[in-house]
Amino acid sequence: MAQFDPRRQPKRFTPHMFTAAAAVAVALLAGKLYQPVTAAEVPPLTAEQIAALEIQAFASAGAPAGMSQPETVQVQIQRGETLEQAMLRTGIGADEARAIVRTLGNAYDVVNIRAGQRFETAISRPRVGRGDARLIGLTVRTGPATQLTVSRSFDGALRLRELEEQVSNETTVATGEIHGSLSASAGRLGANSRIVAQAVRLFSHKIDFSRDIKAGDSFTLVFDRTVTESGRTVDTGELIYAEIKGQVFYRFQPEGSNEAKYFDADGKNIRGFLLRTPVDGARISSNYGVRRHPISGYRRMHQGMDFAAPTGTPVFAASDGVVVEARRWGGYGNWVRIRHGNGWETGYAHLSRFARGLRPGQRVSQGDVVAYVGSTGASTGPHLHYEVWRNGARVNPTGAQIPSGSELAGAELAAFQAERRRIDALIAARRAGGAVPTQHGRRRRLPPRPADPLR
Repeated sequence: MAQFDPRRQPKRFTPHMFTAAAAVAVALLAGKLYQPVTAAEVPPLTAEQIAALEIQAFASAGAPAGMSQPETVQVQIQRGETLEQAMLRTGIGADEARAIVRTLGNAYDVVNIRAGQRFETAISRPRVGRGDARLIGLTVRTGPATQLTVSRSFDGALRLRELEEQVSNETTVATGEIHGSLSASAGRLGANSRIVAQAVRLFSHKIDFSRDIKAGDSFTLVFDRTVTESGRTVDTGELIYAEIKGQVFYRFQPEGSNEAKYFDADGKNIRGFLLRTPVDGARISSNYGVRRHPISGYRRMHQGMDFAAPTGTPVFAASDGVVVEARRWGGYGNWVRIRHGNGWETGYAHLSRFARGLRPGQRVSQGDVVAYVGSTGASTGPHLHYEVWRNGARVNPTGAQIPSGSELAGAELAAFQAERRRIDALIAARRAGGAVPTQHGRRRRLPPRPADPLR
């Protein structure tokens, strides 16, 4: 047996070894399990996302006890009506209507509110029995890119918030197919009524929109516009290019000219001397020639063309010229006659009224509204009677040898061809889904064309 020596310290290996082993194991385990935590950077919400969340909040807001889920109610101010009265029409109580008007009045003129102003509200109604509805949210647009929102917080208080979208300028290439109407189809791609009206006037001497356009016909419109983050058009510039059924127009302003004109790919001014139809969306109800008169019953010469259209449909000047007559003329009813030069004149009869300010001696341009369709004089229904005169004699509007437009040459033609190549590059880039070069040398990537819901 070993002798115990009091001068020597005993060796205690086992406890120290357990402690060290445990420490090493904990360290290894911690190293294996621990990973540095990095917080992902959350990008700021866009105005469109904020608006979407707001709408979602309105729709999914917890309704008060005994109330239904909120439903969207459109409110439009009627003539002589106050905002409070309009709010009462949603079914909410008088106290709540006053509170909403008071809250909104902190940032909006609720006194001098005009008839026609629209509000979008989210209303919750009682599930059973009678009682007042409850407003969950209200939105009103205060500008092209701004809106005010009144919403109810969790504690029931009303909260006012202003939302402003960023706007930017871009060149838009709207290309697609016509389904329904050109206006609706182009509107889905960012064009507004002003752009569509320009396109319709350009094609009026080439295309009859009521008969020549069919579903599926392709079109392309190029124009500058101011657009919000959510893709809503605030304003548009001039129409730069238009193409329908293979016919094209390029906008070009020759050096020294006071105005821009539209030319085909070869530099020929494709604006005809006279419009093919001086009224949109009309059908020919009677051609030029001998016919049985619908009132007298006798066969007689019909010295013009009749276009059936609803009362109030705008009538356009067929070409540039000077108004010679704007008066009542027997069986023609309200009558307008325009002198266009070189012996050509046009006449418009049975009008419901003249354009505001129209008078003899006034200069008009092709496509200007000069009057509106009616049924005055010897007429059996609303229509436009249209006549073309040559050196004082009436001629067939469809058979007359009407002069064609001018054609560019020399330096003007070279400048036009450079502009045409620039526009063609915009269209090619859009169709390829790539970046579009702008006039200032920068490149802007256009958003992909939204899907057509009717296709």
